[in-house]
Amino acid sequence: MTATSTDGRIARGNQTRRLILEHTVRIASVEGLGGLSLGRLAGELELSKSGVFALFGSKEELQLATVRAAAKVYIDHVVRPVLDMPAGLARVRQLCDGWLRYSESRVFPGGCFFYSVSAEYDAREGKVHDAVARARLDWVAFVSQNIEEARQAGEVRDDTDVPQLTFELVSLLEGANAESVLHDDFSCYAKAAKGILNRLQAVATDLAPPPAPPAP
Repeated sequence: MTATSTDGRIARGNQTRRLILEHTVRIASVEGLGGLSLGRLAGELELSKSGVFALFGSKEELQLATVRAAAKVYIDHVVRPVLDMPAGLARVRQLCDGWLRYSESRVFPGGCFFYSVSAEYDAREGKVHDAVARARLDWVAFVSQNIEEARQAGEVRDDTDVPQLTFELVSLLEGANAESVLHDDFSCYAKAAKGILNRLQAVATDLAPPPAPPAP
């Protein structure tokens, strides 16, 4: 077998893997990771079951790969846009606004992928639970880090309880997502944005620039 044919087979395999994961993240955001199966994917994507099995090996590995794929999408839409911003309240505000847009625009059809699968796996054990829990912990830690950096930049009061503020902001974000998905009501995103603005204004110092009103 030539190197060219080997490279071509690897490229086709990678393309098929991406196609499958684009499909699984959409399914899992609505039906949960438990709704995934190698046979279902083979049928819906018109692939051979043996070919899907060769790419993932087991349902658990398919689920883990789906979590990793969803994390990459999440980072692209929520985390990466703020990385070049200077530390401060504007960066915290943009991070929260980006999360609300990510949920409201239905990047995943079931709303926030990680909110959905966290509810599915919160009381379970195993590798999939650990992967989901780790992704959530990483997100909460990133929010907390940005608040702490804003405090160090002098834009957040020194007496601010950073873990408490982190919990409140994340709760507002996830509450808007849950209400919107359950009731098909998108007005909750503006309410969450207003609540976040109020909390950030409450901890802002005189050095913080005046925040813009919530986007309509």
